[in-house]
Amino acid sequence: MVALRASRAWTRRQFLVRSTSSLTVAALATPHLSRAADRPQLAGGIQSGDVSDGSAVIWARADRPARMRVDYSTVESFKTIIASASRDASPDADFTSKVLLNDLPPGQDIFYRVRFDDIATGIAGESRVGHFRTAPAADRSISFLWSGDTAGQGWGIDTSRGGYRSYRTMLDNRPDFFIHSGDHIYADCTIPSEQKLPNGEIWRNVVTEEKSEVAHTLAQFRGNYKYNHLDEHFRAFHAEVPMFAQWDDHEVTNDWSPTGSYDAAGHEDDGTPRLVARARRAFFDFMPIRDIGARKGRVYRKIAYGPLLDVFMIDMRSYRDESWNKGDDHRGWILGAEQLAWLKRELAASRATWKVIAADLPIGLVSLDAVALGNGPPDRREHEIADLLASIKRAGIRNIVWLTADMHYTAAHYYDPNRAQFQEFEPFWEFVSGPLHAGTWSPGELDDTFGPAAMYQNGCSEAQGENLASCFGLQFFGKVDIDGRTGVMTVTLKDVDNRDLWSVDIVPQPQARPAVVAQHS
Repeated sequence: MVALRASRAWTRRQFLVRSTSSLTVAALATPHLSRAADRPQLAGGIQSGDVSDGSAVIWARADRPARMRVDYSTVESFKTIIASASRDASPDADFTSKVLLNDLPPGQDIFYRVRFDDIATGIAGESRVGHFRTAPAADRSISFLWSGDTAGQGWGIDTSRGGYRSYRTMLDNRPDFFIHSGDHIYADCTIPSEQKLPNGEIWRNVVTEEKSEVAHTLAQFRGNYKYNHLDEHFRAFHAEVPMFAQWDDHEVTNDWSPTGSYDAAGHEDDGTPRLVARARRAFFDFMPIRDIGARKGRVYRKIAYGPLLDVFMIDMRSYRDESWNKGDDHRGWILGAEQLAWLKRELAASRATWKVIAADLPIGLVSLDAVALGNGPPDRREHEIADLLASIKRAGIRNIVWLTADMHYTAAHYYDPNRAQFQEFEPFWEFVSGPLHAGTWSPGELDDTFGPAAMYQNGCSEAQGENLASCFGLQFFGKVDIDGRTGVMTVTLKDVDNRDLWSVDIVPQPQARPAVVAQHS
C-alpha cells in the first residue's frame, strides 16, 4: 500500500511537470495570457474533507474574485473526467470557495484538479492537483490519523528547522483521512519574529501582519488560517489527505464559552458574542467542511466511512454552560441537550463495526475547562457524560473509542467501571495525541469518576519545563488501522520522527443490542 501510494505521488509530480511544460508552450503562443496579472492565482494550498463513500468537499482560495473549477477523475492522467463542478470565490468569503462532489464511486482513488477562472474574461488560472480516497463499500482495511494544536504558543513556521514537520511525517504514513481534533489556529496567540529556546538558541518565525496581534476582526481570524498555508508541508499534506475538521477553543479565544466571551465589538441580537460569530465564519470559510442543512455553522456531525467505521465529530465548545466547570448548584453541561440527544440517537442507529467519537476535549483529565473535576461521583458536566455512557450500555452498543488532542501530550486511557465511582457503563478506550506544532506540556491528572487508568503517557519532563518548543521532538499524532478481514483496530501513538511509541490491538466485540432500542429525547 505504501509503495503504491508513493508511486502515485511520483507520477503526480511527473504530471504536474508535464502540465507546467504545456502551459509554458501555450504561453509562448499567446503571451498576453501568460502575465500573472491576467490569470487568477491559487492563494495557498488545496484541501479535501468530509469524504464519504460517494461524496467529498473540495476547498481552495483565489487571490481575487474568480470562479473555481474542479475536474475530477479516477485516473491521474485525467484522460477521462468523471465530472466537473464550479463555484464563485467572492470577496465576501475572502475569495475562498468550496464545492461538494457527489455520485463518486466508493473505495476509489479520486484525483481532482483545481483552478480559478477570471469571471469576466474566462481566462484560466494555474491548475493544482489533489487526491483523496472515498470510503469503501465493503470491509476493506482503513488507516487514518488524528491530532490537533497547530502554531500555538508563538511557535510558528521556522523554515530553518523544517517548518511544520509533523505534517511531512503524517504524509509519509499515507492515511485514508485525518481527523483534526481542534486548535487549527491560535487566534489568541501572536507569532513574534523570534523566540528564545531553553538552550539559548533563537527560534525565528515567518511573520505576517494578521498574526502580529490577537485576533478580533474577521480579517485577523482569516489571517490565522492563511498563515498555516505558508508552510510547504501543510500544503502538501492537505493536497493528498482529506481532513475531518472540528474546533476547540483557540479558533476563538482561550477557554471560550458561547455567550461568555465578549470583546469591544459586543454581541448579536441573540446574545452571541460578535467575537465568536467572526471566528465561526472564518472557520467555515477556511475548512473543507460541509454545511448541514438549515443548521449552517454546525460543527457536530457523523461521517460514515464504510461498514467498518462511523466517525462522530462532536462540539464541546458551542453549547457548554457559561462558567468554569465548578459551582455550588452542581449543574453544568458541555454537549448541550440537543447535541447529546443527537449523539445517543446516531450511536444507537449505527451499524458500523467501530464507532469513533472524535472529541475536542478529553473526559477523564482534570480541568476546569473540560469535564473532569477530580475524584468522586459525577458532578456538573460529568452528568452529561454519565448519561451518555449509561445510554450506550442500555442500548447494547459496543466498540466505541474516543479520540482527542488538546492537552499537548500523548496518552492512552482505559476506562473501567470496576475502578470508577460511576459504574453504569462498559469499558472503553480514550486516546489523546498532540500537539502537531505547538508547545508541549507534561501529563495531567486523571480522576476516578469513570475509572480511567493511564496505560501510556508521554510529554515534557519537569526538567524540560512547560511549553516545550516544537523542535525538541515531543510533537505527537495517533494512527488507527482497522483490519478489513478481522475488524481488529490497532491504535498507535507516534511522534514527529515517525517512531511508534506505544500500540494496542483492540478486538471488536459482538453487538449486544436489545430487541427494542430505547428512544432518548
